Amino acid sequence: MENIPVIFAFIYGTLVGSFLNVVILRLPTKGASIVFPASHCPQCQTPLHWYENIPLLSFLALRGRCRQCKKTISWQYPLVELAMGLLSLFLFSRYGVTSAFFIYFVYVAALLVIIVIDLYHQIIPDVISLPGIPLGVVASLFLPGLSWQDSLIGILVGGGIFYAIALGYYLVTKRQGMGGGDIKLLAMIGAFQGWQAVPFVIFASSLLGTLIGLGAMVKQKKGGQTRIPYGPFLAVASLLYLFFEIPIQQAIHWYLTRSL
Repeated sequence: MENIPVIFAFIYGTLVGSFLNVVILRLPTKGASIVFPASHCPQCQTPLHWYENIPLLSFLALRGRCRQCKKTISWQYPLVELAMGLLSLFLFSRYGVTSAFFIYFVYVAALLVIIVIDLYHQIIPDVISLPGIPLGVVASLFLPGLSWQDSLIGILVGGGIFYAIALGYYLVTKRQGMGGGDIKLLAMIGAFQGWQAVPFVIFASSLLGTLIGLGAMVKQKKGGQTRIPYGPFLAVASLLYLFFEIPIQQAIHWYLTRSL
């Protein structure tokens, strides 16, 4: 019986993950609705029956192909559903059925959508990041260990640092470096997680971006002209801090005290 809430948290996450796939597919398309029409095959436009829309299970039952046109279904769909299910499970194991669970559930869902859209289109939708900034401040009133002052400072520090970096790069090179979407995303992260998270998010995302970027340079053979989206690294670093805040802060404290 004690495992039922855990199972429910995972199923709840996969169900929301199924909806997030719709958001990911339609949000970058100008004028497209995330509600209408109902779910359908992106290849042949055939509407899906309810039993073809069961998270994870339908993909396995259909063997990754549309029932009507037999075209391959992208692995994005089950992976997003699985990822949201696991994120929901992790949040539930940490916060239980509390306001923090539901607030961070919406937050990590937004980050997951940003990760996939930025990977595909190299854009971070303003419709997510801009409302996310004030929502993060409001959420700080209900989150444990986060004051509204920490949230406001997080916005200023996160958005301000990246804006200064982007401006400096442009003044020196006369080229656009960091996009405005990354600035808004880090401001949103600062709003939901406070200024304390910002240094780690910048460091971890830069490290991840550098490692992946070097691999992309080798693969694409474009040298310094290689372009990869930075938003996914910010989002992943934010998730790492969200779930491992205590050991991360302990490691930072140990390093600083040892260095001094």
